[in-house]
Amino acid sequence: MNYNFAPSIASNNFMENSQQKLAFSSDCDFQQWRSEVDSKLRKLLGMDNFDKVDLNIQVEYKKEYDDYYETRFVFTSEYKVDVPAHLLIPKKGKGPFPVMICLQGHSSGMHISLGRPKYEGDEESIAGDRDFGIQAVKEGYAALVLEQRAFGERKNSRSEIPNCVQPSMLELLMGRCMIATRSWDISRAIDALSHFDNIDFDKIGCMGNSGGGTITFFATCLDERIKMAMPSCYFCTLKESIGRIEHCVDNYIPGMLQWFDLPDLTCLIVPRPMLIVAGKTDGIFPLSGVESAFKTTIEIYKKAGVEDKCKLFVGSGGHRFYKDAWKELERLI
Repeated sequence: MNYNFAPSIASNNFMENSQQKLAFSSDCDFQQWRSEVDSKLRKLLGMDNFDKVDLNIQVEYKKEYDDYYETRFVFTSEYKVDVPAHLLIPKKGKGPFPVMICLQGHSSGMHISLGRPKYEGDEESIAGDRDFGIQAVKEGYAALVLEQRAFGERKNSRSEIPNCVQPSMLELLMGRCMIATRSWDISRAIDALSHFDNIDFDKIGCMGNSGGGTITFFATCLDERIKMAMPSCYFCTLKESIGRIEHCVDNYIPGMLQWFDLPDLTCLIVPRPMLIVAGKTDGIFPLSGVESAFKTTIEIYKKAGVEDKCKLFVGSGGHRFYKDAWKELERLI
């Protein structure tokens, strides 16, 4: 007799045969469905388990470079949770400037977005088009570069395991998940932006690669003040990415697949512009899954009457950002 001992057998069976209760349907009452998706996502993330505190913004220094002015500051996201950030204001052009929130994923830290290597391998990351803050300034944006929880300056002090594992598990114990806490930090960062001059608060965008793409997507779902999004190397069906391929634990939302897949959540972003960036040979977010997710997304944008506000840009390589995507974003917005 053949026994099914492997736990993946049960999970694969669930992914293949289950019907998500809030999956998109072309004949749905769009606004009612959207409201239900929003409520359920916030519940799964544990968004009720956050409390606002005073931002307590502390400016640590100001510097001037050839192309921009830089302000390094720290703000308080929630009780005893401080977030370091850099705000870059272009010298070229006339403000107030649109602002792009720039998010690194699993890397040595936000200094990669600033094009400033600190550790071995940083030069390679920067050369792979991951100096997001510098790119944003060249494109005419102010850039808000901040450190995500468990990365870089905010990494876990326990060095014997990957930086995000223990913090992600502790979030689950508190009834939240890492996607929620990182998205919360983005919303509090937007609150902090109102304390700075020369920023167009009505033109806030968000972009990032890999783990940065993850939070770009979810933060845009949760905060309507983000007016455009460029998630890179993340957006894919769960069934063809983190549901089948081993990923870090900070990618997972308990119970999500009972209700919806990633493309269904784009109803929370529409009608805002979104450029999805993917790598043709990305081994952990396969292009087939990206294209499948994009197909559903376009149907959702069609349903909302704004089909032209969402596009897919595919780079020729693997799991990385592609600088040429900026041109596509400009055409999209």
